[in-house]
Amino acid sequence: MNEEKSTPDSVTEEIDYSGRPFGYKDTINETAMICENDPATRQKISSTLKSLDYNVIEAATFKEVLKYLNFHTFNVIFVNENFDTGTGEINNFLNYLEQLPMSTRRQIFVVLISATFATMDYMHSFNKSVNLIINKDDITELALILKKEIQENEYFYHVFKEYYLKHGKV
Repeated sequence: MNEEKSTPDSVTEEIDYSGRPFGYKDTINETAMICENDPATRQKISSTLKSLDYNVIEAATFKEVLKYLNFHTFNVIFVNENFDTGTGEINNFLNYLEQLPMSTRRQIFVVLISATFATMDYMHSFNKSVNLIINKDDITELALILKKEIQENEYFYHVFKEYYLKHGKV
């Protein structure tokens, strides 16, 4: 008879809503997350995405990325090949993206920012499980490249996404 009932106060203490990337902001626009350590590159990407009408959030650590992904599936994610890693360490975020269920992963367009791979190197894109690679030297051409590649990706996965929507698997 002396059972403790959970009260709304105890429930709200357990749930951390601080990871909600856009709060209650209008999310009619496409959304993007930038995971880049270099401030100059991050600024170029952010301004380009905002000019393309994306709602943009910037993550500083892998832990912060996971908080954001708990509440939102982003349309586009930019991740540096060395994001939140030490010398010679594995990029945990790229590993995390590889493990996502196919229905979730296909909703996200992942762009790898690299200092070593060439822009639009499709073989390495496939190898790294990303949709597109952009070399840091080509960041100034980001708007043109991104529009073309996202359009091509939408065309390629149109039937897949339509099937999942129709069958309620998204």
